Amino acid sequence: MKLIRKLYDYTLSWAERPQALWALFFLAFIESSFFIIPPDVLLIALCTGKPKRSFIFVAVCTIGSILGGLFGYMIGAFFFASVGQSILNFLHLNSAFILVQEKYTQNAFLAIFAAAFTPIPFKVFTITAGVCKIKLSTFILASFLGRGLRFTIVGSLIYIFGAKIEKLIDKHFNLFTIVFTILLFLGFAAVKYLKH
Repeated sequence: MKLIRKLYDYTLSWAERPQALWALFFLAFIESSFFIIPPDVLLIALCTGKPKRSFIFVAVCTIGSILGGLFGYMIGAFFFASVGQSILNFLHLNSAFILVQEKYTQNAFLAIFAAAFTPIPFKVFTITAGVCKIKLSTFILASFLGRGLRFTIVGSLIYIFGAKIEKLIDKHFNLFTIVFTILLFLGFAAVKYLKH
């Protein structure tokens, strides 16, 4: 919990820097392939600081996430043995990798969209998509719709409700972390349920 809190605080610290927009792009990019802190954290902080620019931040976050997803796809397609497997090992996502492969044989578009929109680790889906050679058009469209919708909802909520949401998250950080973790497990449980 302390490590996650430190990463969260470090991520938020970028909101006050001139390079904040690039930081948001970079965070969205790496989260789609190997990083654990979701870009929503910095997106919320930036939208709160400058509500009128919320949808610019949403666009940057979406583009960064999709390009990062394509990077994850390339890791799976060309460097799985040397890089992709190490990422999955480090994040303890090997069982998820096997499950995602099964989901791709059923409905790749729906699987990618669900992972892009929910707290399910998107990185395991991007890497596995490369391994499974999912059509790039399917991958990009599902990623765009899922991530675009998710970040637009976040940006819209901040645009409407402002700083109240950021203060709420900061005050109840541990609770939000627990809820996020529960949602994560429920996401995987839902994927397993769909298997049957």
